[in-house]
Amino acid sequence: MSKRPLILVTNDDGITAPGIRKLIQLMNSIGDVVVAAPDSPQSGMGHAITVDATLTFNKVKIDDGPQTEYQCSGTPADCVKMAVRLALDRKPDLCVSGINHGSNSSVNVIYSGTMSAAVEAGVEGIPAIGFSLCDYSLDANFEHLDEEILSITKNVLENGIPEGVVLNVNFPKTENKFKGIKICRQAKGNWEETFDKRESPTGKEYYWLSGKFVNHDKGEDTDEWALENDYVSIVPVQYDLTAYHAIQNLNSWDL
Repeated sequence: MSKRPLILVTNDDGITAPGIRKLIQLMNSIGDVVVAAPDSPQSGMGHAITVDATLTFNKVKIDDGPQTEYQCSGTPADCVKMAVRLALDRKPDLCVSGINHGSNSSVNVIYSGTMSAAVEAGVEGIPAIGFSLCDYSLDANFEHLDEEILSITKNVLENGIPEGVVLNVNFPKTENKFKGIKICRQAKGNWEETFDKRESPTGKEYYWLSGKFVNHDKGEDTDEWALENDYVSIVPVQYDLTAYHAIQNLNSWDL
């Protein structure tokens, strides 16, 4: 039996995206790798799952690496679910998702397919990490992330992650050397969105979503502060969404 850890790799940008190809390469140096990723981009899908359409899950060969790969027609969460039940003969020691092309800091974690895949793995009882680079370009440079990704991954394999928690790791877009790694809380921010009204050549109205992210948090212990100051941020994310601090207040209601 192999002594190398079994690592599930997934993402939301699609199985051929440069970010996941880099992550696969790095994970091959640590363990035995199984890939389950969407066959097309699924960014912004959050934790959606496919319930009213058919799914495909096909074994593929993308490059000459030793990993086993499957492409799925569904969402990132679908990929993890199908990998656990159709492609793996035992529970993985770790699931890594990414490397995402773009930030998943602050409230972006709610919308992120990358992080939702990691969260789905956590729900399955698999230690999980989501990796994202704050660069949306398809030509984003991932070459300078090796040291930190390997360090974080090896630490998780050695030390584990608290039950009910997954790690949200974001890398700043910078030409400078990272100043270090900071354990952070999620910054309080939101998107100020607009819907640009347009008209098709046939006269049909349609809308295009646009907007800007606004950080309302001035704290120096947040992921946004860390990224703005050239630090790698790690936010421990829990998927138990219970607002425990509100229970006492709600129990005072006359219900």
